[in-house]
Amino acid sequence: QVQLVESGGGWVQTGGSLRLTCVASRNISFYNTMGWYRRTPGQQRQLIAIDRGDSTNYAFSVKGRFAISRKYAEDTLYLQMNNLKPEDSGVYYCSATLGGDIYWGHGTQVTVSS
Repeated sequence: QVQLVESGGGWVQTGGSLRLTCVASRNISFYNTMGWYRRTPGQQRQLIAIDRGDSTNYAFSVKGRFAISRKYAEDTLYLQMNNLKPEDSGVYYCSATLGGDIYWGHGTQVTVSS
């Protein structure tokens, strides 16, 4: 049973920072990749950042502002978000892949005011 639980969302002003946390139900070294996706109303989830173990990739819109990291000893994935903009608002989901399967958390809301 794979469980991913996100936290750390909130309401911040433009230019502020948040750190999202995803706690996994097992040692995250088991997962092939872990990442963060964002969904806004009426839209599908969009990839924000992904950690493949040997590389990371970011959506162009967040490059230089967001950073994804894993703390293996804590079974935790983080997304540090700096210089937030209103367009960063949405529900952020933690994801993990294991083999050919992908798993999702339930999301955490991020709202950035103008």
